[in-house]
Amino acid sequence: MRVLYLYLFPLWGNGSGAWLRRLTLRMKEMYPDDYEGYILAPETRKLPHIKIRALKPPHYGVFVGNPELPNAKKFSKWSNLEHLEVYQYYLTQTAKAVKKFKPDVIHVFHTAWLPAVARIIQNIYKIPYVITTHGSDLYYLEEDKRWFSSVKESSKIAKYITANSTFTREWYLRIFGKELSDKLRTVPSGIGNQIDFTRDVSWIDKKYNFKYEKMVLFTGRLIRHKGVDYLIKAAQKIKAEIVILGDGPERPYLESLILKYKLTNVHMLGYFSQRLGKIDDFYLRSDVYVAPSVWDEPLGLVILEAMVHKTPVIVTRKGGVTSIVRDGFNGFLVPAKNASVIAKQVNSLIENDAKREKMGENAYSTVIKKFNWEKVTTKFFNIYKKSI
Repeated sequence: MRVLYLYLFPLWGNGSGAWLRRLTLRMKEMYPDDYEGYILAPETRKLPHIKIRALKPPHYGVFVGNPELPNAKKFSKWSNLEHLEVYQYYLTQTAKAVKKFKPDVIHVFHTAWLPAVARIIQNIYKIPYVITTHGSDLYYLEEDKRWFSSVKESSKIAKYITANSTFTREWYLRIFGKELSDKLRTVPSGIGNQIDFTRDVSWIDKKYNFKYEKMVLFTGRLIRHKGVDYLIKAAQKIKAEIVILGDGPERPYLESLILKYKLTNVHMLGYFSQRLGKIDDFYLRSDVYVAPSVWDEPLGLVILEAMVHKTPVIVTRKGGVTSIVRDGFNGFLVPAKNASVIAKQVNSLIENDAKREKMGENAYSTVIKKFNWEKVTTKFFNIYKKSI
């Protein structure tokens, strides 16, 4: 089985890129004799388990933001010509990859113009395709309708469409029509559970001169949708180190808030690529993870990563995260845009070790049961097989 993957972004710096890397790795591990993959993406770095065709599109864009593409415009701000130039580029590159790789099935990530590319390839080369939505692309499509009809028609022809949560699945059906429900599958992200909980992470306290014993963590893109300003406001009432890992257009504003409130316990440490292996150390060091999003978070891979490190999470009651977090069991669900409640729930955990540790264990067990990579990989192998 030969699978060609079409992807819009670098394979680091965003949840869907991490998801694609891990999916192809698990496919190769579980089906070494029955699977071969090939990724088309604007990525020059190598992966040991899969070939990558390093693309150089005429323009780089983002749905909402990407720390690996700090100067890229949002797709919604592109001109018609910019859209068509990139569409034509991907169409040509995909055709070349088809000639070289001879795939049995094409897996398209995100619902911008790539489903339209797969549709043309399917018409000409008779290669079936699968579409995957991770949610942020649906925000884009509601903002910019230029590709709407193309994606809708492409969805009708796709063999299957997968969504990363029930919330994202229902959202897709609201946008493109209930008639697609028979081919739309909910397949959440998998998460690895090979965590070394004995790892020494004391370097973090030494390097950043931490004063407090407890640490609260946020990781992700610094865009207004993530609501990080509410965590910073909550920090005034929290006696712990608040660590913010990430970068994006909101960073200057967030730094101005830290100065405004004269906060010495908030540390904006920038973007840490997953390749460096240090993000896991911060998950291990943290006592509480906070995701104060003000939009409907489709799923939140970083939330799963925190939970698999036995860290209880505090997330806003919006979007697909409500299918992960059970209030009071493995974390807390809080209202959006409410710094006071965030502070209250963080303090309830950092002041009660037994409660925090129990919720952390529950978070871990939730992830390894519901987001097991073996289950996810098996589902996709079967989807590919049925598509062919």
